[in-house]
Amino acid sequence: MFRLKHFCVDTMREHVVLVHEETVRAGALGFNVLDRVRVVGTDPATGVERELTGTLNFCRDALIAADEIGLSDVAFRDLGLPEGALVDATIAPAPRSVDLVRAKLRGERLDRAAFDAILSDVVRHRYSRVELAMFVLACALRTLDEQEIVDFTRAMIARGRSLDFGSGPIADKHCIGGIPGHRTTMIVVPILAALGVTIPKTSSRAITSPAGTADTMALLAEVALPPVELHRVVEHAGACIAWGGALDLAPADDILITVERPMEIDTEPQMVASILAKKKTAGATHVLIDIPVGPTAKVRNHAAAERLAALFRAVAEAIELRVETLITEARGPIGRGIGPRLEALDVLSVLHRDAAAPLDLREKSLYLAARLLEMVGAVPAAGGYHAAQQALDAGAAAAAFERIVAAQGRRELPPEARYKGIVPAPADGRIAEIDCWEIARVAKRAGAPANVVAGVKLLRTLGDVVTRGEPLFEVHAQSKTQLDFACAYAKAHPGIVRYGF
Repeated sequence: MFRLKHFCVDTMREHVVLVHEETVRAGALGFNVLDRVRVVGTDPATGVERELTGTLNFCRDALIAADEIGLSDVAFRDLGLPEGALVDATIAPAPRSVDLVRAKLRGERLDRAAFDAILSDVVRHRYSRVELAMFVLACALRTLDEQEIVDFTRAMIARGRSLDFGSGPIADKHCIGGIPGHRTTMIVVPILAALGVTIPKTSSRAITSPAGTADTMALLAEVALPPVELHRVVEHAGACIAWGGALDLAPADDILITVERPMEIDTEPQMVASILAKKKTAGATHVLIDIPVGPTAKVRNHAAAERLAALFRAVAEAIELRVETLITEARGPIGRGIGPRLEALDVLSVLHRDAAAPLDLREKSLYLAARLLEMVGAVPAAGGYHAAQQALDAGAAAAAFERIVAAQGRRELPPEARYKGIVPAPADGRIAEIDCWEIARVAKRAGAPANVVAGVKLLRTLGDVVTRGEPLFEVHAQSKTQLDFACAYAKAHPGIVRYGF
């Protein structure tokens, strides 16, 4: 038997188990590094046996004693035993559902029962990082057909809780991503709330981008709201902008994201299943899906966008969710800031009607709000834009946003980054495109989203005429090393900005 020790280490939802190397050498445990192990113990207060499966790591110093077994933060929480409790450990066999993943890698179809088995093991943290990556790659390389996506989505929905805000209409919107600075949600939500539409918005943190809506909103308000608190906020403010990962909504998706992020993989089947499962479990009845199309967006042409839109509609119909899709043009970032703090400043400038607020962010937000208002029947047909514009320009949207922030728990915006560097225009000309993928890479190399004040501020944007050497954008970073790294990358890739008409 061993004594349980809590290691306060964030392992991104992975169950990690630590033992001292001497314990293994002494023969007390016949394990190897990265073995799958089962930790079992009895709750001294209730007498109930508890267990979990985790991935083994060895320790060579005094952080852990020879008679201890350490658990990472999430593993300790999920096991639910007090520190010092007596536990034992054995080798754990791989889940049988891993064979289904291998079958998919061989090109076989998966049905609802297979997805149920796989995702049940995923949410119980029985999959190692390698096995999670296998599943993500299997779905990416052996793409899912429409029925598989429906079954995948239904299995995701069944693996967590669902919220209920009544019969509705309960509005929601989602952009498939890939466009830096695209923080329309934080403007659309208060516009709709100001006009009496209930919109409990749950958003994700960044997967492959320099910021997600939850990352940006978290600088202004608390976003990790438990379900009871989230319902209170919506009842008070008519809306929320919260992080979905704190709500146990389709939790398998949150676990899969932990391997999708470092691999920078976000395939269409996984995207559709993830988005629609989250919307369904968040209690939405009417959802607007924004599909940006552009030369460096996730979707590069209108034919592909139409296929994706049709897929969204088909899967949504199968899970009884009303969805409308919008295909929008994207030849570069939306707004001026890329990175959580810089994007928050853009949002606030639009809501406060500042003269220098980015016009593209304002107009895109009004367009989306208009379509959603018409979709839920809050305004007459073709009356959405005028209603949204009035709510924004009269200050009603800003007031609604303040109510949301106050209800969720206000936070002070952090000060700007310590270091800044200018990247000059590489040539004369009119800016026709800004490469979304590459400008996002600059922001990530500067430290975003982990360093929330890091990122890129566009000094010139689409349609501007620039001369060679003129300041083009400003890189923000918290360390000189990251600033130099990001600036060097930008200067080595002059094609980030493309000229033309």
